[in-house]
Amino acid sequence: MSFGIRVNNQDFDAEPRPGQCLRTYLRDRGWFGVKKGCDAGDCGACTVQVDGKPVHSCVYPALRAEGRSVTTVEGLAKDGELHPMQQKFLDAQGFQCGFCTAGFLMTTSALDEEQLTDLPRSLKGNLCRCTGYRAIEDAVRGVKHTEQPCAGKAVGRNLGAPAGPQVVTGTARYTFDVEVEGLLQMKLLRSPHPHARIISIDTSAALRVPGVEAVFTHHDAPDKLYSSARHEHPTEDPDDTRLLDDVVRFVGQRVAAVVAVSEGAAEEGCRRIVVEYEELPHVVDPELAMLPGAPVIHPKGPESRIFRAADNVCGEVHGEMGSVDQGFAEADVVYEETFQTQRVQHASLETHGCVAWFEENEETGEERIAVRSSTQVPFLTRRALCALYDLPEDKVRVVAGRVGGGFGGKQEMLTEDIVVLAALKLHRPVKLEFTRPEQFYGATTRHPFRITVKVGARKDGTLTALQFRVVSNTGAYGNHGPAVMFHSVGESMGVYRAPNKKVNAYSVYTNCVPAGAFRGYGLGQVTFALESAMDELARRLDMDPLILREKNVIGPGEHMEGPCGEEEDLHIASYGLDQCLQVVRNAIDDDRSAEDAPEGWLVGQGFAMAAIATGPPGGHFADATVKLLEDGTYDIAVGTAEFGNGTTTVHKQITAGALGTTVDRIAIRQSDTDVVRHDTGAFGSAGTVVAGKAVMKAANALAEQILSFTAEYARTPRSLLRLTADAVECDGRPVSLKEVFEAARDGGVDLAADGHWGGSPRSVAFNSQWFRLAVDPDSGEIRILRSVHGADAGKVMNPMQCRGQVEGGVAQALGATLFERVLVDERGEVTTAAFRRYRLPAYADVPRTEVHFTETSDAIGPLGAKSMSESPFNPVPPAFANALRDATGIRFTEAPFLRDKVWQAISEHRAGTRGQRG
Repeated sequence: MSFGIRVNNQDFDAEPRPGQCLRTYLRDRGWFGVKKGCDAGDCGACTVQVDGKPVHSCVYPALRAEGRSVTTVEGLAKDGELHPMQQKFLDAQGFQCGFCTAGFLMTTSALDEEQLTDLPRSLKGNLCRCTGYRAIEDAVRGVKHTEQPCAGKAVGRNLGAPAGPQVVTGTARYTFDVEVEGLLQMKLLRSPHPHARIISIDTSAALRVPGVEAVFTHHDAPDKLYSSARHEHPTEDPDDTRLLDDVVRFVGQRVAAVVAVSEGAAEEGCRRIVVEYEELPHVVDPELAMLPGAPVIHPKGPESRIFRAADNVCGEVHGEMGSVDQGFAEADVVYEETFQTQRVQHASLETHGCVAWFEENEETGEERIAVRSSTQVPFLTRRALCALYDLPEDKVRVVAGRVGGGFGGKQEMLTEDIVVLAALKLHRPVKLEFTRPEQFYGATTRHPFRITVKVGARKDGTLTALQFRVVSNTGAYGNHGPAVMFHSVGESMGVYRAPNKKVNAYSVYTNCVPAGAFRGYGLGQVTFALESAMDELARRLDMDPLILREKNVIGPGEHMEGPCGEEEDLHIASYGLDQCLQVVRNAIDDDRSAEDAPEGWLVGQGFAMAAIATGPPGGHFADATVKLLEDGTYDIAVGTAEFGNGTTTVHKQITAGALGTTVDRIAIRQSDTDVVRHDTGAFGSAGTVVAGKAVMKAANALAEQILSFTAEYARTPRSLLRLTADAVECDGRPVSLKEVFEAARDGGVDLAADGHWGGSPRSVAFNSQWFRLAVDPDSGEIRILRSVHGADAGKVMNPMQCRGQVEGGVAQALGATLFERVLVDERGEVTTAAFRRYRLPAYADVPRTEVHFTETSDAIGPLGAKSMSESPFNPVPPAFANALRDATGIRFTEAPFLRDKVWQAISEHRAGTRGQRG
């Protein structure tokens, strides 16, 4: 049959494959602006226009497009001019990671005037995990936030993301937006059992499938144990993982890998593999897993660094400061309750995956393997691959393109290890890209916690004792398990003064999908319990909960003390908690939002606060190089990855300020193991406070180099020199940077400088959140009438970007508070492995949050900055819970606060039912 389709005014006649969707047809022809987020029509990242109408191309058959005109984001601009909607998204910076942006542009650019008046309905088919939607709404409404660069005055300005033009035109290259000749596709066979031993695997039928090149099983895997978690110090995590194991420990664990010329052939190969299993006893409840007689999930020795393998205890911490028994005896009021938090998926719209190929190492001239990965940690991934396959570092290069969201989920090695195995064995390029269901059962989740908190106080509100018992479900593997558990009881407990503190915390193995790093790294779970308990304590004391906090929080210059010892490198190098609490007080005093509540609805308000260290403990390292180029511009080389965290913009702003230039005269190379010596990675909110400090040191050193060299070259006293955008002013006479470069080169001088920062000492950032809610007692529906957030970010490098980080954190936390949950059945199998079964916040679900930054300047962070990407999440769930308690009179102790649960609890409360409901 003949086939014809017009794409962006270009004609194509290649027939689609049987059953092929329009998304893959377009990407096969190089239109990489069309993204894969779900392949189920749920997220809108793949949106294109067919004859001017937006469609989800992942569920639109390519054959239906015959004879039609298709427009992708690459085709929106006309005659070199951006489409008005593209320009609006640039002006408002209506994106962060940008993976969803093409889909939003293709939807919003087709809206008519009537549809623009009803954005909740018009945008229901597009999801964003990063922004919180306010920036997207501002873009659609034509609100401009970005400012023009000004020489030497970049810090503190709303400068747009350097990749903005590429994001809005669909030319920004994410992990899989590359063409590799001869690329093979990998698919994984996964376990149907929660716990089983593999007796035999027959791959013969799979190998007979046309197009299948190889099948890999545990017989092909290195006999080494490691952790999928990536930390600067690998000993932080237990070595409990094998690349392909002969024992599977959760439903979804990889059993075999099939490599073929197409995804279809690889999938068919997986279906043809015959595996004989011996099923083993399993356990999914962490409390049961610690009991005598429970199935032992990892019968491994001390070399794996599992704390108590026989008891399924991956890690634990116990400590007491003072005597909590005495403290509770001295208390006039004691409150004790158990709280529970659920599994949450990171839901980055770009799934996990990587591509590996072979290339020449330009320095050595020898062949090496290159891995392009959706990762937050390229350098740590290279280190792990070298250890796994006994390769020197110059034989492995790892690079991250633009990453489509992370939130901690990509601080793992989940695909690179198996792809490199296949590439090394076959000596051919190989690609593995997770499907959306695989993200739910083959990646990681947030750790579910059970927290029992007990707190006592005197009548005047002075705390006498604070005690935690924490049980964290780390799932089948201990990646991040001990570290998350330990971090969860750190700043959460240390932010309050109490002479007596005690903690018993456990990270426990179960036969469930593994948990991992997630925004907040355990603090959010424990903060939910503690801040809820503080609210209840205030009620029992008949005290304003704000006054109770103010009376007991640590102050400027104090140390955060806890029962597990003091972290010596952690200092309050700037203090904004008092201002964060004042933000709450101001919101309460000037609030009129209760007037907007429907008649008969219950209205309440509540707040919470949180503290977080501005970087991980134990060292977080970054190297950076800044150099002058031949054309008089500058180049930054830094290792940290960009995935919507805004570090690229901030690094340019820091450099522009140091060198007296504008950000448009600075290029940046990043997230590539070739560009600098080392970078621990983009996690723990380290992009600004660690990598940014390394960049600042390099830029300051280069400025001094340039001025010193020019003083000698121009025979002008150093004190009379000043750097400008494109020259050095020498006592009023400009010497162009081009001339300076040429003179330095002729003299054998390389105008380049290195910077390094080790992540220590660390400071503390603070946040507060306040809500006014209305609750319908007859349905359980909750409306957020007003949302206010206080953020202590130190010197705010880019207010527009930082505000976006806060709003995104609030939105993600609201999802976890209201409806997000990864459900598992009695076998530990995930039952919510799709966006339509796992509800993400849509535009209509997220309120506009008023963000207020404190006026502080940190003594440790670069130019006074502190981190602000993880911490906004943490006070949101307890603030919401406290507002819900105020409205309904009921303390909800288990997240999420689903509408049916709220309705049931109110109904029982009205009927006189006693007790509290989770």
